[in-house]
Amino acid sequence: MDGDIPEDAAVILFDGVCNLCSGFVQFVHPRDPEGKYRFASLQSDVGRELLAEHGLPTDEIESIVLIEDGESYVKSAAVIRIAAGLGGRYRLLSPFRHVPAPVRDRVYDFVAEHRYQWFGKKDRCMIPSGDVKSRFIE
Repeated sequence: MDGDIPEDAAVILFDGVCNLCSGFVQFVHPRDPEGKYRFASLQSDVGRELLAEHGLPTDEIESIVLIEDGESYVKSAAVIRIAAGLGGRYRLLSPFRHVPAPVRDRVYDFVAEHRYQWFGKKDRCMIPSGDVKSRFIE
């Protein structure tokens, strides 16, 4: 993979045209002052490359994906792990990791299925600006 990713960084892959997913990036960024997380859209070349490296489908994936310590996490597992990584009150989501993944992911899939309807969709991938841009992998 590209040398742009610091060795200790975790990468969050997200749907770049989804307003909810872009909002999630905007939520994580200020709560991660040490810069642990980097970002890339699922639609980007680097996003598709990371998905392929981890044996995940490179087309029409409907999930937030976290790549961390050589492992990949999708759907609710990714969200719970990211929340735990942010620390503070966000760690309150950590106990949900004990709920069976099929149950957690049913809720995740319901939101994912309706995300464009509820939150809208952009015509093209999010273009990062300002401080967030420095955390994007191209």
